[in-house]
Amino acid sequence: MGLSSTLYTGISGLKSNSEAMSVTGNNISNSNTVGFKSSATLFSDVLSASISSASGSSQVGRGVQISTVSTTFSQGAFQSTSSSTDLAIEGDGFFMVSTADSEEVLYSRNGSFSFDSDGYLTNAEGYLVQGKLYDENGDLVGGDATDIQVDFDSQIPAHQTEELTLTTNLDSSSDIITAFDITNPDDTSNYSTSTQIYDSLGDTHLVTTYFTKTADQTWEWHMAADSSELDSSIAGLDDLTEIATGTLTFDSSGNLLSGETATTAAGDIIWTNGSDATQQVEMTFDTTQFSSSSVVISQSQDGYSPGEVVDVSIDDSGTVAASYSNGETIDIAMLTLATFVSPEGLFKQGGSLYAASSASGSASVGTAGASQGSIYTSSLELSNVDLAQEFVNLITIQNGYSASSKVITTTDEMLQELINMKR
Repeated sequence: MGLSSTLYTGISGLKSNSEAMSVTGNNISNSNTVGFKSSATLFSDVLSASISSASGSSQVGRGVQISTVSTTFSQGAFQSTSSSTDLAIEGDGFFMVSTADSEEVLYSRNGSFSFDSDGYLTNAEGYLVQGKLYDENGDLVGGDATDIQVDFDSQIPAHQTEELTLTTNLDSSSDIITAFDITNPDDTSNYSTSTQIYDSLGDTHLVTTYFTKTADQTWEWHMAADSSELDSSIAGLDDLTEIATGTLTFDSSGNLLSGETATTAAGDIIWTNGSDATQQVEMTFDTTQFSSSSVVISQSQDGYSPGEVVDVSIDDSGTVAASYSNGETIDIAMLTLATFVSPEGLFKQGGSLYAASSASGSASVGTAGASQGSIYTSSLELSNVDLAQEFVNLITIQNGYSASSKVITTTDEMLQELINMKR
């Protein structure tokens, strides 16, 4: 022990404060890095020896050392962006990414994503974002998370109309008409509405539903199409051909009692363009009979024409959906998020990426929610660096470094005094 050991005590202060300055400088440098999490330096003292005196044994320290550099995973502020593929997490979750040639999964809070030339969702460094895929029935596929890819050159085929829903009110004060005549539909019906339906090739056809009040609380409906668009085997000689019919009955309060659903018979709809001859349409009538004007409140059908991808978006559930030129939207995948029992144990990989370690524990993988965290679209999480705190750290580290240097210079002067005693 003695003066020479004091020199090493001062050196430990210089070394530890230098390393602390590196940590603080790194925090300040990354104050504008998306998803960056700041680090904090923890010091601990070093004990090396015991000395004996009249009062007993005492311990003498040998300076300071870096105990640990911990990462602070506090929530960063959000910044709004104009890109729907920019995502931010509120909560404990991490985005999952991987490289194409590796099964290793890395984790990040940086949600600045985009699609590459092959349609893969990637981060700024080119890592592939991971998620669960949807199957053709719109259900999430089980198993491990995988790469998310959208085929921008794909085209969804046409879907022929299979279901048609009409939400209407029929005026209860309408006159009673004894019979509907397809050759004179306008004069033998009380109300009509037209709807575009699709065949298997994606062509549209206008069908008209005529409503005829045949008795109090009783209405007939007749659906007709242009005879020129129907195959000669079913087309009538008149301009219109009836392809379906049914009866609606109501109670005294105007609520529908029967006739809510009906289905066209096989072979009733055969178009002249060579489309599927087995097309059948199930009609649903959400109809009332109140004393107000007959009106169509809404109508919907499930057919559509072929379509190409025109846009891809990600919603707050993490669902990646492709929008097509025909107005259809198809879910492609759902991003998965990972959480850790001890995120402080994650190992930094650079590029705002982390790797799991024995200290962090294994990843718990799930989708956005209470346990994994919430996803916000068109947003990015900013760095959680507190510049005011970092500048205070600069001052204290500089003071510690200067004080340690004074220990060395003062010890050197004392040694010189000791050497001068010989003279």
